[in-house]
Amino acid sequence: MIPSPIRHLCAAALVLALCANGSPPTPADQYGDLFTAVQEQRIFGDGKTFVDASPTTAPAEIMRLFATQAPKSKSELRRFVLEHFTVPGVNDNAKVALRDHVRGLWPQLTRDDATSPAVGNSSLIRAMHPYVVPGGRFRESYYWDSYFTMLGLQADGRADLVESMLGNFTELVERFGHIPNGTRTYYASRSQPPFFALMVDLSEQKDPAVRARRLAALRREHAYWMAGETCARKTRQPCERVVPMPDGSLLNRYWDDRDTPRDESFAEDRDTAAQAPARAPEAVYRDLRAGAESGWDFSSRWLADPQDLSTIRTTSIVPVDLNALLWGLETRIADGCRQVADTPCRIEFTRRADQRKASVDGHLWVSRESRYADWSLTDRKPTSVVSSATLFPLFVGMASSAQGKAVVRTTRGELVAPGGLRTTGLRTGHLWMAPALQVQIDA
Repeated sequence: MIPSPIRHLCAAALVLALCANGSPPTPADQYGDLFTAVQEQRIFGDGKTFVDASPTTAPAEIMRLFATQAPKSKSELRRFVLEHFTVPGVNDNAKVALRDHVRGLWPQLTRDDATSPAVGNSSLIRAMHPYVVPGGRFRESYYWDSYFTMLGLQADGRADLVESMLGNFTELVERFGHIPNGTRTYYASRSQPPFFALMVDLSEQKDPAVRARRLAALRREHAYWMAGETCARKTRQPCERVVPMPDGSLLNRYWDDRDTPRDESFAEDRDTAAQAPARAPEAVYRDLRAGAESGWDFSSRWLADPQDLSTIRTTSIVPVDLNALLWGLETRIADGCRQVADTPCRIEFTRRADQRKASVDGHLWVSRESRYADWSLTDRKPTSVVSSATLFPLFVGMASSAQGKAVVRTTRGELVAPGGLRTTGLRTGHLWMAPALQVQIDA
């Protein structure tokens, strides 16, 4: 048997000879062993499918990769072909196993700014390590979306990319004091739901120096969300992301440091503000931006009139999901400090977590309706919107067993629908409204 690399060289020589005689090479000439394997294993139902396919790179390079990767199974061979050829009339999603399809997406969605010539002076915030993007028009990393991507990476054995993305988020906190909404300069004035602590939970990293660095980043992220604490205590008014509740306890809201139209939705935001002539445009812009920080952009949770985006009032709402996530952040910081024997830190963050839970139970738990709710600063009471945010205290482990069972009953009765979990029960046409199902919630 002639060794495979030598056979590929012989095939290449044959192609050159045929071309020299004026006869164009056929797919069988160009792809040799690859062609034979594809056709004999009947990778496609019609033998004409592969011979009509277009290579996405030079045939010689494809054959080099084929020799190097040497796909062994039929599924591996099919995946190789679909990665390197445009195959006419083939619906890959319908014929490839779901796990294989997802696994094939990682290379397509992974970005490495260090090797990209397109970063330059663009709006992209350069990352030092490879990361995964959502795809389509979303060509950058997004904060809370990435947690759910990392769950998929972990399930697929890609701990390398999980650690890589954790490295990027740690560096973003060190650079900006928080993790921006996304890795664009126009996203840096706001964050997104704080999932960093949950991301750290996915890590298998044991290096004490790396763990200490991440604990410091968690504490710095917490400081970002609590930046208005001193002002709020002194004035008894909301300051930045910190809100004093009626009993003097502190909870948090979504915010944005800017009050201008969003760069990425400039015309749309100006149109929305124009529909609310009684409000200062800056107030509308701030609420739109805060809605974007929530990740629920947009939802009736933030609207005075569920049908009218110009009535947005995000900064007047104390969201249950945000405060559940911050409780989770505080408990994880306390545990991290315990592990390094930092007693003052452990005591402080245990106290903060206990106080937050007491405030959430006192203001955001609606016992008679068996649900957690957002709080309206304007009305000084829980809002009437039933949303899947009610599940966040269960997700982070904040709810008691009795509260959890009650929320499950409410969720089954009002939010579960064919296909999954609705974000709310209202239909308004907004993205985060019925009948929409969002992966961040339905996961």
